[in-house]
Amino acid sequence: MSEPRPSDRHDASQPDDTFEEIVGEETQRDPDLAVIEAGSRTLRTYAGSPQGEAVPARPTDPETDQALRTVEQELAGRWGETKLEPSVTRIAALMDVLGEPQRAYPSIHITGTNGKTSTARMIEALLNAFELRTGRYTSPHVQSITERISLDGSPIEPERFIEAYEDIKPYVEMVDAQQPYRLSFFEVLTGMAYAAFADAPVDVAVVEVGMGGTWDATNVIDSTVAVVTPISLDHTDRLGTTPAEIAGEKAGVIKQGATVILAQQPVDAAQVMLKKAVEVDATVAREGMEFGVTSREVAVGGQLLTLRGLGGAATEYTDIFLPLYGAHQAHNAAVALSAVEAFFGIGAEQARSLDIDAIRKAFAAVISPGRLEVVRSSPTVVLDAAHNPAGARAAADGISEAFSFSRLIGVVGTSGDKDVRGLLEAFEPIFAEVVVTQNSTDRAMDADELAAIAVEVFGDDRVQVEPRLDDALEAAITLAEEDDEYAGAGVLVTGSVITVGEARLLLGRG
Repeated sequence: MSEPRPSDRHDASQPDDTFEEIVGEETQRDPDLAVIEAGSRTLRTYAGSPQGEAVPARPTDPETDQALRTVEQELAGRWGETKLEPSVTRIAALMDVLGEPQRAYPSIHITGTNGKTSTARMIEALLNAFELRTGRYTSPHVQSITERISLDGSPIEPERFIEAYEDIKPYVEMVDAQQPYRLSFFEVLTGMAYAAFADAPVDVAVVEVGMGGTWDATNVIDSTVAVVTPISLDHTDRLGTTPAEIAGEKAGVIKQGATVILAQQPVDAAQVMLKKAVEVDATVAREGMEFGVTSREVAVGGQLLTLRGLGGAATEYTDIFLPLYGAHQAHNAAVALSAVEAFFGIGAEQARSLDIDAIRKAFAAVISPGRLEVVRSSPTVVLDAAHNPAGARAAADGISEAFSFSRLIGVVGTSGDKDVRGLLEAFEPIFAEVVVTQNSTDRAMDADELAAIAVEVFGDDRVQVEPRLDDALEAAITLAEEDDEYAGAGVLVTGSVITVGEARLLLGRG
């Protein structure tokens, strides 16, 4: 039986709707969820419907912009995201002095190697479709640091971001004084997010780990739903050199009695996850067994899906349009849908489905900046934040399936701590030529070093070096336009979220 949508039962736009009246109507829902939903709907009477935003620009007000830059500078003065001391001691101390804000709402916790942010955005859109107020915490950002903390599908306003920082700053300094090491950049941002979600307040938080799981700063929440996107080799110097070792770290997000939504995994990684689930009496739903993608067709602007939910064959969701490219995004959609079903208590023992119209509306509105995102035409320029071999293979497959380029030019700028050769080898079959470059951060691999590896993979005649990203973009577009013969040529900018974000700005999308 399909679950009726709240909006079908009651007009939430009437200001005289009371909290008690809304709860009274929810006779077919779990009482606790009815209260959560009713509270959210009452807030929306005044707040209005959430409006999604892709990537926010810099504040137009000079004073606000300067205040945001000051916050960014103070955060940048702390340990960066690549310098870690594997412990949740500091973040736990911060949560303690803040009054444990992360326990003020239920949460869905997402780990894995690739697809976490896209999956988080889909989960958020689905929850919003059922009129739950959401907080989303993801990383890294594409262009603006405010992207990392979202309420109801939109990054928080710069003023609110600044306020969140100023609110917790005295407590951060208190913890800094008590610990051997100061709180890191990521730990402070995590504290800001959890506090902002409690202040909003949100009905549910959708939280993406920064790295790993067990000792990740986000792992001070006790989520009822843990999501594990595909695991592959990345951050091997910190997480392990095999999928099984990496899975061991990521399994730390699985809490006692939780439901685990497990995307398709390497066998050894899946075994680790299943063992952890048994240890903590968690319920596991596996893609390809308990849920999955039943069918998929390429469509204009995306793809058309049929997804099977946790209730089995009886709970299929048909004619789902997803405006994202690639088979990997279809699998992310299946994972996201099952995570939301699990949050609502749907499973094999309670085989019901969510409202299909709400599901279709939610997926049709999903955006995921920097993930096979088209930012220009004539020639077509696509951005993808792939930064490891598995992500590169998914991007290569997706662009080959969705676009009919007669010739594709790559613009690649990577970080120095990645498997650069593996990434380049994944793109070699689809790039006619590659322009290697570097982004503006200290983590960027030197363009000449990257070129040396690229020559070994592509051959000298297919590699061009342009250390400045703006020059690299211009060179790639020129190569794509150089002959009438290549009227169907395109450009793919990839290798790093930072490279993609800077290219986005240069191409006028910021």
